[in-house]
Amino acid sequence: MSRPLYPPAQRQDIVEDIHGHRVADPYRWLEDRGDAATEEWLAAQDELFHSVVDGLPGRDGLRERLTELLGAGSVGSPVWRGGRRFFTRRTAGQEHPVLYTVEPGDGAERVLIDPMELDPDGTTTLDLWQPDKEGRLLAYKISKGGDEESVLYVLDVATGERVEGPIDRCRYGSVAWLPGGEAFYYVRRLPPEAVPDGEEQYHRRVYLHRVGTDPETDDVLIFGEGRDKTTYYGAGVSRDGRWLTISASEGTAPRNDLWIADLTAPGGLERPALRPVQEGVDAETGLHVGRDGRAYVFTDRDAPRSRLCVTDPADPAYENWRELIPQDDTAVLTDYAILDGPELQRPVLLAAWRRHAVNEITVHDLATGERTGTVPMPGLGTIGGIVERPEGGHEAWFAYTDNVTPTGVLRYDARTGEVDVWASAPGTVELPEIESRQVTYASLDGTQVRMLVISRPGAAAEGPRPTILYGYGGFNISLTPAYSASILAWVEAGGVYAIANLRGGSEEGEEWHRAGMRDRKQNVFDDFHAAAEKLIADGVTTSDRLAISGGSNGGLLVGAALTQRPDLYRAVVCSAPLLDMVRYERFGLGRTWNDEYGTADDPEELGWLLSYSPYHHVRKGVPYPATLFTIFDSDTRVDPMHARKMCAMLQHATSGDAPILLRNESEVGHDARSVSRSVGLMTDTLSFLASQTGLDL
Repeated sequence: MSRPLYPPAQRQDIVEDIHGHRVADPYRWLEDRGDAATEEWLAAQDELFHSVVDGLPGRDGLRERLTELLGAGSVGSPVWRGGRRFFTRRTAGQEHPVLYTVEPGDGAERVLIDPMELDPDGTTTLDLWQPDKEGRLLAYKISKGGDEESVLYVLDVATGERVEGPIDRCRYGSVAWLPGGEAFYYVRRLPPEAVPDGEEQYHRRVYLHRVGTDPETDDVLIFGEGRDKTTYYGAGVSRDGRWLTISASEGTAPRNDLWIADLTAPGGLERPALRPVQEGVDAETGLHVGRDGRAYVFTDRDAPRSRLCVTDPADPAYENWRELIPQDDTAVLTDYAILDGPELQRPVLLAAWRRHAVNEITVHDLATGERTGTVPMPGLGTIGGIVERPEGGHEAWFAYTDNVTPTGVLRYDARTGEVDVWASAPGTVELPEIESRQVTYASLDGTQVRMLVISRPGAAAEGPRPTILYGYGGFNISLTPAYSASILAWVEAGGVYAIANLRGGSEEGEEWHRAGMRDRKQNVFDDFHAAAEKLIADGVTTSDRLAISGGSNGGLLVGAALTQRPDLYRAVVCSAPLLDMVRYERFGLGRTWNDEYGTADDPEELGWLLSYSPYHHVRKGVPYPATLFTIFDSDTRVDPMHARKMCAMLQHATSGDAPILLRNESEVGHDARSVSRSVGLMTDTLSFLASQTGLDL
């Protein structure tokens, strides 16, 4: 392939002195999305992208196969309230999951919210839903065009009629109903006119809202005044309505403050007397008051792999915590549920664990925490949260998926210890035969890292294969086995797909997370390079057949990888990435991530950022790998300016013929999207990587 003719991009002579560092920024003008020059440049990039990608071989068949694989659909775990059951399901041909309810009498299903009925264009997403404690009202949030600007409504479940809303500025916040359905606590941002310019995404507060009143004038401010502008809040109310919990964390920092209040005490609902559970502690802690009146404390305090304690909600000080489920030295505690129906000989506690990126569930005596058994799993996979009935019982439900199992729901019966399939994914799809194996390798500093390698059976005998290496490595997020149409399509065509469990994630607990953040961020990139070298050393692939892929923080990962080791990779897909780490805090939700990365306002931390910031490490005359940036116009989390600037920088600097392309998509954002939009994106990215690595689709 000959070198593409790249659209012209002016290079500005901008060099700033920041804490003694001379920092160049020649493409700052591309930060301005509304500027005419930026729009002209984007249009030219779009034309270039389509001229290269639209004619690649195998795209029609790939698109058809991806549609088939996604046609398996999915079903979500049930939520029980007042005899009603609520759940989501997506069938073949549906663009989004649909929320249903099942009546307690005849058991008939009824649609409550179908995003396509709200918006036939498919750009509206259901962001959150929460029935009240009696199952009569439903609070839900929707956003449009991918902007994630959630708007809150309340629905009468029996009639399907809206009784409340719209209430705007409700992005990223919980809804905690009080008994009776007359009021709830929720999180909402201050109005734009009440905050400084540029801070409209911040300044959240906790309010009490009574259904039917004006949220602008009648809501009662409960908590948040005077705290840091980036603080996120969560609120919860116990089943009996007595206990309110409020959690606060600055941005995405891996720590929180936590309070509890007795709503029957003086002060009541509007002025709850909040008592600290923890303040100023470098740990994450959650508290839930159970049906037995005890407070269950889920925490990584003094336990980086997490543990479960119990205490008195009236006196929840740390010295009063009693450990119920201790930390496991090789697994991370992720969830728990309590089964205490009268039909059981004794109440039991289920504990969910993630052991080296694979989930398992153990059974314990509720009183002592003693382990008494395990819950059988159908494979090496991933479970969702464990769901119990609010009133108690002997059953628990949890979502399950693995590399060949679309998301369905399993049911555990504590009377028999058996697990059955409660609801399978609704679609029927012929799946390819695949082989998954977990390998361990040494990173640069000797740390042992795990990687899942997925291929056709016997692929090792075929010699080096076109391979995609995927990673994330940040924000305490785990990469665990899951059904993926893109992985299955790639492997079915004869490729290999590898997923590296890098430091920065939570596969091995909070210490693993912290080993890949702030001044230790380079560990993440070293883990990724070592994964690539392991694949090559084992004969799985070669550097000229190895592609890398990542999005968001994973986009930062592959951006750093391509600038640090351009010789190691043949092709790159870099989606919705952070790439200018000097100015990232000025855009999107960047200010909420400075505990993860560091801030350019601090001289030492600027040094960390500059040591790897991809935009600042592009060198003229280097033959960079083929690179496809994918960005989304409505992305309000990670500003598309990162990819625009980086694309221009690479197109200017590269000495090779491998294409540097930009795919810009409108009316979608950082995360949720319709199925057809997902198919289009996967078709473009996989066909691009296949063309570069030699995979015949």
